[in-house]
Amino acid sequence: MKKVVLHFLDGKILKGTTFDFSAERPWFHLTQSSTGETIKVDSSLLKGIFFVKTFEGNPLIRKNYDLSLPGLGTKVMVCFKDGERVFGHTYGVSPERKGFFLFLSDRYTNNEKVFILTAATQDIQLYNRKIHHSLSL
Repeated sequence: MKKVVLHFLDGKILKGTTFDFSAERPWFHLTQSSTGETIKVDSSLLKGIFFVKTFEGNPLIRKNYDLSLPGLGTKVMVCFKDGERVFGHTYGVSPERKGFFLFLSDRYTNNEKVFILTAATQDIQLYNRKIHHSLSL
């Protein structure tokens, strides 16, 4: 069971655990941490699935996005349609794919990784050897 925090396109956030998430399927199950109820989640309604260490996190941790994390792929900045931005590394991103995994560029983050739904993004900037370009979505 993986602890996840779901960020929906409409701003709703749900916390819980999942045992059957797959990037290839259009849905998965979430057992909500607040009620214990298991629901079926349509991933097209999400902007991101945050795989977390704890549900509480640590709001006192200052975000540091400039860390170099070798071996985690290309450094990217993701700008969601709602204006939120996240920075991290990915092994692959393509406008044709439903989504991609992002490893955040902050070694102290509560997030282990994030599955970003491509349809929820406005822009994805790839950084390679101090040169960056936007991925056409």
